[in-house]
Amino acid sequence: MAEVIPVILSGGAGTRLWPLSRELMPKQLLRLAGAGTLLQDTAQRLGLPPVVVCNQEHRFIVAEQLREVGMEPRAVVIEPVGRNTAPAAAVAALMLERSAPGSLMLLMPSDHLVADPDAFRRAVDMAVPLAEQGRLVTFGVHPTGPNTGYGYIRRGKALANGYEVAAFSEKPDLATAERYVASGEYYWNAGIFLMPAALYLAELEARLPDMVAACREALDRGRNDLFFFRLDDQSFASIAGQSIDYAVMEHADNVAVIPVEMGWSDIGSWSALWQESAKDADSNVIKGDVLAIGSSNCYLQSQDHLVAAVGLKDLIVIATDDAVLVADKAHDQEVKAVVEALRREGRAEATQGTRGWRPWGWFQTIEQGDRFKVKHIHVEPGGKLSLQKHWHRSEHWVVVKGTALVTCGDRVFPLRENESTFIAAGTAHRLENPGKVPLRLIEVQSGEYVGEDDIVRLEDVYGRGSP
Repeated sequence: MAEVIPVILSGGAGTRLWPLSRELMPKQLLRLAGAGTLLQDTAQRLGLPPVVVCNQEHRFIVAEQLREVGMEPRAVVIEPVGRNTAPAAAVAALMLERSAPGSLMLLMPSDHLVADPDAFRRAVDMAVPLAEQGRLVTFGVHPTGPNTGYGYIRRGKALANGYEVAAFSEKPDLATAERYVASGEYYWNAGIFLMPAALYLAELEARLPDMVAACREALDRGRNDLFFFRLDDQSFASIAGQSIDYAVMEHADNVAVIPVEMGWSDIGSWSALWQESAKDADSNVIKGDVLAIGSSNCYLQSQDHLVAAVGLKDLIVIATDDAVLVADKAHDQEVKAVVEALRREGRAEATQGTRGWRPWGWFQTIEQGDRFKVKHIHVEPGGKLSLQKHWHRSEHWVVVKGTALVTCGDRVFPLRENESTFIAAGTAHRLENPGKVPLRLIEVQSGEYVGEDDIVRLEDVYGRGSP
């Protein structure tokens, strides 16, 4: 039997779940429906080492989340820019043709929920013979209702383990969706595919040869960077992006569908997440410090302060430490428009929260004003910030947990709990955690400019340059 290799596509931004999901910390990296993140759940679904394709900003978080669940990836490929799913899949297929010729590529989005992974694995087993026979196999989810947020697949002639695909349909209006479901011939398009890597490349090259050539060039000119593989910036950026559906699946004549009931959702909206979450007696989903009185059918979440909800019905209320969303569940698809408006206004809330993730841990801005900023810094055991300096700000560090190893100019010294030190502007400095427990400290910045881009990296173990 041909080797099945999971390929996880992790380039999405998840803007419909704002303000929890943001461009720099999208939904696949969040714990939304269980103990693990959606990415972690996807990586463990088949129990095999995956190839992960992600963007540059997420690379260290992706690597850390895979490490947390003991998953050693075959490769983590960094896209310099997003170009949709067809090029990402092509790069993965090219890599597999070189490292595992004859293998079957299982393409999976990183941000979907599968409540019954055993059913998913059984469906993959059923799909393998069809893929080995030279078919592009997709997985069709039995619809539980006339959902207008999903694409649909109409089945055709019966095959040994599934059906030929008669047609793909875009997201329909409600009347059309109702007709699809009533017919019994349609499935939701889960965007999960199993196919020979070589066959996908052949089908793509027959229609978009320039895309395949550019992907091959991006791979050939790429380079290893720590435990990542970086595609060549210029080659990959030249590609006109397309989805796998548009580029290949909707045009090929050798497509099969395996029907499956696996508790699937793309978690594409707050209503979808409400639907998939545990509810109280009033059908509310409550997370965090929330008090609900006389409210029903709501999704209520607070990451910071107390949220009190009185007499609410069918609403979404999401409170983070820097933004609050209040939306009618019937209009939750329009949350994306909020993000677009924030981007037009140049608001940082569109893309990032107050917590910034780094390969050594994270920092969170507690307060910021004219000529000052206060941060909470968390450094994982063994983590080491870059040797750096700032031209426009000085810093005070106070350790509140753990032990720090501080470099300040030509001095290297430990800094323990309740001890502090001062870093003058222009002084080369570094913070390390030599201990076995997380290091936490409060950093107070002061100066004429306290932006994150006031940093000159002199040395960095993670291969990062200055912004």
